[in-house]
Formats: sequence, structure tokens, C-alpha cells
Amino acid sequence: MPLEWIDYRDAVRLYHTEQVAYTCGTRLYRLFGGTNARSGLQTVVEVNSIIATVGHTHNPGNLRHDYTPPLNNQTLFKRDAHLCMYCGQRFPTSMLSRDHIRPLSQGGLDLWTNVVTACRRCNNQKASLTPEQAGLQLIAVPFKPTYAEYIYLKGRRVLADQMEYLLAHFPRSSPLHARLKLQC
Repeated sequence: MPLEWIDYRDAVRLYHTEQVAYTCGTRLYRLFGGTNARSGLQTVVEVNSIIATVGHTHNPGNLRHDYTPPLNNQTLFKRDAHLCMYCGQRFPTSMLSRDHIRPLSQGGLDLWTNVVTACRRCNNQKASLTPEQAGLQLIAVPFKPTYAEYIYLKGRRVLADQMEYLLAHFPRSSPLHARLKLQC
């Protein structure tokens, strides 16, 4: 299962401490270290785009079926493909906001299943009303991402082999499959 995004320094540490069980994907880095005093050989560490570690993972997605990933605007906007869920237009992050379908003022909660991405114009039009009260209609149903989906949503630049690996762990019914096809 996908566990976390790490930088090359953490990956090298895992290789050095012999915690890498296997690798897949492409080689990203070839790092050269010092020279071994006994053998006279220079240390070389090759870091792949995907590494599997030895031992028990502390992946909350594996441990608890009721796991809820933390909600923040960056991952919310990526979940919704930077589309306003009311007008259907794509916007840059600076023009988007988090909208509560059932407003907080009406007892709504700040949960993945009660929030969508909205452009500022639609969010202002909706104000503290439900979509029905404001005469708006959602273009997609909000959903709580699984742990694998959340790992994707947290990533900034996902390489093709990493994306293939993550997609294999998305539920077949995940709306992200269709949204990712739209982005290509």
C-alpha cells in the first residue's frame, strides 16, 4: 500500500539502514558517497521512484477502515480537479474557496462529504444557504478519499509510474478515475 511521499534524503536513509525490501518504478537519482577505506570503492546509492520498506507499516488506511484524511483546501481543490462544483469552470487556486453544502450556520460540519470547491462568485451567490435555497445545483457528489487517494491528493508532482501504482490502489468506483482522465 502507498504510505507516504518522501524526499531523496529520506529514501537514501532507508537504503543505508537496509529498510528497503524492493524497488519498482524508474531510477530517479544516482548519488555518490565517500570511498570505502578497505575496498577503495566509492559508495553509490540508486534511488527509485517507488520503494517498499521492510517491516510493519503505520498506514492508518490499513489499520482503520473508518480513517478520515485531514481536510485542507489544497487537497480539496485537487480532489475536485480545481472545478467549481456549481458552475463547472476550472479556476486557479487563488480564485477558489471551500464551500459547505449545508452551511455551518445551519448545522453543517466541516467534513469531506459536506464540502466542495467553489469559485468565489458562486460561493458568494450561495452565501449561507443550501444549494437548493440558493437555486444552485452541484455537478458532482462530494466524497471522502481513501488513504491511497489522499496520498495522491497530497502529491505535488506525481511521476507516471507513481501514478500507475497509486491508481491500482484507488477503489474502482472512485470519481478520481474520471477526473484524472479529464485532466489529460
